[in-house]
Formats: sequence, structure tokens, C-alpha cells
Amino acid sequence: MANLDWGNLGFGYRKTNYNVRCYYRDGKWGEIETCSEETIPMHMAATCLHYGQEAFEGLKAYRCPDGKVRVFRPDENAARLQSTCRGILMPELPTEKFIEMVEKVVKLNEEFIPPYESGATLYIRPLLIGTSAQVGVHPATEYLFLIFVTPVGPYFKGGFSTNPYVIIRDHDRSAPLGTGIYKVGGNYAASLQANNKAHELGYACEFYLDAKEKKYIDECGAANFFGIKNNTYVTPKSTSILPSITNKSLMQLAEDLGMKVERRQIPEEELETFEEAGACGTAAVISPISKIDDLETGKSYVFGDKPGPVSEKLFNKLRNIQYGIEPDTHNWTRVVIG
Repeated sequence: MANLDWGNLGFGYRKTNYNVRCYYRDGKWGEIETCSEETIPMHMAATCLHYGQEAFEGLKAYRCPDGKVRVFRPDENAARLQSTCRGILMPELPTEKFIEMVEKVVKLNEEFIPPYESGATLYIRPLLIGTSAQVGVHPATEYLFLIFVTPVGPYFKGGFSTNPYVIIRDHDRSAPLGTGIYKVGGNYAASLQANNKAHELGYACEFYLDAKEKKYIDECGAANFFGIKNNTYVTPKSTSILPSITNKSLMQLAEDLGMKVERRQIPEEELETFEEAGACGTAAVISPISKIDDLETGKSYVFGDKPGPVSEKLFNKLRNIQYGIEPDTHNWTRVVIG
């Protein structure tokens, strides 16, 4: 096992041994290649650099108490990447090849999978870019798909603890009919100013309202939002929100626990009716929200300084499934090693 301070890892990039790559040329995907180089040889006129033909995914590998290594719902990441490919006109990578490459890169970097007790995980980053040289806004003819991995600690320093959010009204993450439902780099570039502003104001993250009317809850930074009230799990329905695999899983677990699940528009003023609120995504799983401040109106929606009981129950249940501790009744995990 690599000589790292596993218990004190931050969320960031660390060099590992290998990445895996696959090229799309002449209308078809090639063979899977193993590479130890961290850089990509690329033409200066590549479409990913000029026209944003770029997509990525994020998932994790978990070293489990039973000694096995599991990944969580890689088929869903493959499906979301395929959706993004259809949205920005890139060739779809078959699910089988996606999963084969995930398994291969995890096995090649087994020494970097953190021990179970550390609370750290192996983050898996698939990336698809247009590489052919052209000037003029057209889809590329050649592409590179690669996956690298890096060991990471918790996304937020406090781990599973509450964080304050702030509504940023003078920035939009994405338009209702734009690329918000796809996992493309441009959405994250569009969030940098708002995220920086939130940090300068002392908040963990920014909070977006819908771009069209500024009336409805959209996303929490780069994560989906959910609220809990009256034994109901409520999450926004919108044409500008990235479909979160974590949120999809939490909705199913909420139903398993006998809760009602609602996906619908959530007016901002409804925030004051929620007993609990949280942000959810691959990186943090669940980040419970302590409060959401609206600086323009002076309104503060307060949910408490400790994670709520439902959020905690959902977090523990999902985490236990990911680590092979609780039965995986929905067949979400895939054993990669062991």
C-alpha cells in the first residue's frame, strides 16, 4: 500500500501509477491502453480547447471491511456520460467498455485505495475530450477517453457535518435549455465566480435559484439539493440540474424507509418549511445544510448546527451499502477486487 497519511487526505489530485485510455478514430473506438504519463499530447486546435467538447464523470472505489474493493453504480455513470455525449455531439462509449476501464484502472492502482478505517476513498475520474484539429464550430472527428484515479479524503473538511450556504442571485450556473443536465466543464467554469464569492463571504458553498424566474430552488454549488419534511424527501425538478446518481440512490433509499418522495419545483419560500436540508453528490455523499442565507432579502433559512436524523440515517445507509456492510438489495455495487 502507498505510504500516505490516509486519515488526513484532503480532496485533491495526487499522482498514482497508471491511467487508462481509449481513442476514437475512423468512426470507431480502439483498444484500451495503459499509460503511466500524466499529460496528454494534444493539437493546439483541438475542439475541446476551443469549443468545449469535453465531458467528465466522477465515482469512487471503496476498500471494504470484508477485504473487497467495490465501486458504486458505474453503469449509471456510463449512462450519464452517454447522455452528455448525445447532448454535445460526441460518440457514445459503450457501457461495457466504460466499466471494463473503471475496473482496470482501479486494479492497476490498488496500492492507492485507502484503508477502510481512514474514511478516505479512491476517486475515479473518467474524461472524454474532442482532440481533432479544426477551426470552425463543428463536432470533432477524433476523441480521447481516459480514466485516472486519485485517493481523496472528505470533500468538506468537517466530513459529515453541517455547512452554511448562501443564495447568489447575480450568477446562473446554467440556462433552463442549456447544458445543465450534462456533466461538462463549462458548467463548472460558470460557477467559479459565484463559488469564490460565497467563500469570501464565509460560506461553504453557493446556492442557485432557477435562471429564468429566480423563484425556484436549483442546485447547491455542484450538488443536488434535497429537503425533508413530514416524512417526505423533496428534491427539485428542473431542466438545468445535473441528474445526480447519489440523489437518485437517496430517493430510492427514502422510499425503502417508508418515506414519500417528491421531485418538483420548490419555491424559495418553501425552504422555511423544511425540517432538514442537504446537498448530495459523489464527492460529499450528503453535506447537511445548517442554513441558507438570502442576502438580497435578508432572509435566513435555518436547519440547525447538527445533521438531522433523516439525513444521518440516509447517509449511513448509503455509505454502508457502498462499503458492503448492509445488504445491497438493489445491486448497486460492483466488486472489482476480491
